[in-house]
Amino acid sequence: MSMPFYVSPEQLMKDRADFARKGIARGRSVIVLAYDEGIAFATENASRALHKISEIYDRIAFAAVGKYNEFENLRVAGVRYADLRGYSYDRADVNARALANAYAQTLGTVFTTESKPLEVELVVAEVGIDPSLDQIYRLSYDGSVADEKGFVVMGGQAEELSAVAAEGWREGLDLASAMRLAVDVLATQPDGPAKELDTEQLEVAVLDRTRPRRAFRRIAPAALEALLATGA
Repeated sequence: MSMPFYVSPEQLMKDRADFARKGIARGRSVIVLAYDEGIAFATENASRALHKISEIYDRIAFAAVGKYNEFENLRVAGVRYADLRGYSYDRADVNARALANAYAQTLGTVFTTESKPLEVELVVAEVGIDPSLDQIYRLSYDGSVADEKGFVVMGGQAEELSAVAAEGWREGLDLASAMRLAVDVLATQPDGPAKELDTEQLEVAVLDRTRPRRAFRRIAPAALEALLATGA
């Protein structure tokens, strides 16, 4: 008679975590950083159709790394959640913290109960009427949530790229300086010289606190080129 196969809960969770981390590390990095008039998002993404950075609601945006189909499902669920909450109560009642908690529950449940965790890492950000009210939440594959200040880098080599961001970021950066820093961070290769990044290869967007209701806007390659020239 064959012995039943046993894996300790600790080993099972470790294996799932390793699996998720490997999947996320294969993704190209995303950087999210606060600037004087809002929150900026940037990532390497040659596709104009498959977005890694998206609007969720009036003043809330979403950025992700990992498996596209998995984070796209989460994005759609987030939009539905926000729309329903705004419709049932009031638009002002839709906030990033509640959305981050909803995502955390989903990610945590999948991680502990399903055979395969979601290979995704997310940022949910909300721009406030002044910088002190900005919110940036980072969510891991296991449902853990971190309240980030200033900036956050996700994806492959996040630690090394975060160190570069920490050196260059300060409160009150203007948008041109924030974009220059974002591109420098994304171009960083820890084991070699910085790579050349064409603006056509980048997906960039902002939550602009000066806009009246819908704060989210994408920055086209030509506009990014102009910004980078200003921030040089």
